[in-house]
Amino acid sequence: MKVRLQISDEYKLPEAEIRADHMTEEIQAAIDFLQNPGGVITVYAKDRMVILKAAQIYLIRVENEKTVIYTKEHSYKTGKRLYELQKLLGNRFMRISRSALVNLNYLDHVEATFGSMMLLTMKNGSQEYVSRHYLPEFKRFLGL
Repeated sequence: MKVRLQISDEYKLPEAEIRADHMTEEIQAAIDFLQNPGGVITVYAKDRMVILKAAQIYLIRVENEKTVIYTKEHSYKTGKRLYELQKLLGNRFMRISRSALVNLNYLDHVEATFGSMMLLTMKNGSQEYVSRHYLPEFKRFLGL
């Protein structure tokens, strides 16, 4: 992708313009990032709002029909669905099952397990399986 930046006093607010002959995943990722630059998620913890940046989030999973966001030391419940969070957080987050998203920056190690599945261990110790449906995309990420 070709990128051109123009800095001038005539621009009071930043603006972005994308020109292409067709929509691609790369363009959609750029649009998503520009619309939500920090990948910020607002969650509630007791009686306060907590602002989480994408870089703080290790794992997101659905547990008992509730979406739970895991950071290094805490977990938070949110009313958002996984597909909404995936769109907000950008391409460093990968869907690995119907009920889980992982931040690829925080993968610690991967183990092959029974039934053609893989077990991911995150740097905070959380573990999650990659289901067979999402395994091909995850293997591409690993370069396998």
